[in-house]
Amino acid sequence: MAAAIRELIQRLSRANGLWGAPRIHGELLKLGINVAPSTVGKYLRRNRRPPSQSWRPFLKNHIKQMASMDFFIVPTALFRVLLVFVVLSHDRRRVVHFNVTEHPTEEWTAQQIREAFPWDEAPRYLIRDRDTIFGKEVIAVAKGMGIKEGVTAAQSPWQNPYVERLIGSIRRECLDHVIVWNERSLRQTLRSYFHYYSKSRTHLALAKDAPEPRAVHKPENGFIVEIPEVGGLHHRYQRRAA
Repeated sequence: MAAAIRELIQRLSRANGLWGAPRIHGELLKLGINVAPSTVGKYLRRNRRPPSQSWRPFLKNHIKQMASMDFFIVPTALFRVLLVFVVLSHDRRRVVHFNVTEHPTEEWTAQQIREAFPWDEAPRYLIRDRDTIFGKEVIAVAKGMGIKEGVTAAQSPWQNPYVERLIGSIRRECLDHVIVWNERSLRQTLRSYFHYYSKSRTHLALAKDAPEPRAVHKPENGFIVEIPEVGGLHHRYQRRAA
């Protein structure tokens, strides 16, 4: 058998963990490659256990039905430590809810989930880590709303990549450049940043559009104007008629 066909069989096997030899053989036939099914099986990668769908394809396949939540710490200028709770919808990278507290509790966290998802807007899956604050009451609220929780493995932030990326963006693009005095000032700052994040900031994953789609302003729409956002840390550019 030609080396190119052997490599193609192994490539199909790597990219499609749920496919066995019959499925790969059928795909080869559709590509005009006529080999025996036994030949396909001969060159498949051998697994110690039955293949199962990996976490990454799971996140990709259910992106429109999925959200994630997490906490992150923000120190203040007065040496207090505040915690920010954020919920992100994966589909359009929308921040659907956030809140700030100094002393989060299980009851407080459960209430945030209620506020984030009205009964007719709850996602099918909600990804979270193993923090003890996501305890019995949080689990009960999610279950009552018809949400299936996806719990990441211990010390595996890569399994919750969308909200982790959001938190990194919040720090790099906003909090690393401002002084946080108290809960009120942090809420105001985050509210301003999330307004920019949702309506103006472009995302590679959204084909360089914003979570709330932005219209394209063609040259005939007028001259370019600069609109400061997040206290001048960022700007939005659009056209206006003279």
